Amino acid sequence: MNNFGSPEEINFKEERKNFLNGIAPEEIADNFPLFITRQELVKYLVRYELFKKILNVKGSIVECGVYKGSSLMFFANLSAAYEPYAFTREIIGFDTFTGFPNIHNKDHLAYNVGELSDANPETIEKSIKLYNRNRPIGHIPKVKLVKGDAVITIPQYFIENPSTLVALLYLDFDIYEPTMIALKTILPRLPKGGIIAFDELNDRRAPGEVGALLELLNINQHEIKKFPEEPHISYIKL
Repeated sequence: MNNFGSPEEINFKEERKNFLNGIAPEEIADNFPLFITRQELVKYLVRYELFKKILNVKGSIVECGVYKGSSLMFFANLSAAYEPYAFTREIIGFDTFTGFPNIHNKDHLAYNVGELSDANPETIEKSIKLYNRNRPIGHIPKVKLVKGDAVITIPQYFIENPSTLVALLYLDFDIYEPTMIALKTILPRLPKGGIIAFDELNDRRAPGEVGALLELLNINQHEIKKFPEEPHISYIKL
């Protein structure tokens, strides 16, 4: 994606990248508080708060826009830790893994086809295998990756899996068309108490997300809540 950061932000990222170079991956994984940024930590804390809100709500967790898989696997590990025998709670992730398939005229002009293509689904799949070895009833599949253009794969998935309800829909596609399809397809499957979470509402960089929301929900009838510690993530509780 185009870099919208300030010069100070870009310099910090470069300095942090240099700091991490040469440090063994297992050391980073085992001692992550040494290396995680404040912004990254807050994103996980907020996702934890979202998960707690649906802990007693029936349905799966759907993430739209998996990218490199950290958020998907964080939700999966929360489920394994807090509800280890909830085998019907699936964690389902949709992504092309080849970047944006197309750009709509309702999207940011700076976006380009193919952006965010640096994800590696094979790495995520290996992580899922390790995850299954380290949780109760790991022989029952829990995390699903659905690859391809979500405009096609989301409706197809729910046709093929008609029993699926959704407790948490996490929208992080950034762009209009797949966000609209996700809302249109999944909203009828969200029970009262379910959560729709957004990663870029009211953000000049992602007008498509707002456009899809305004088309499919009357926001005058819903509270759109935010977190004081994290400027991007917001949610609607049904």
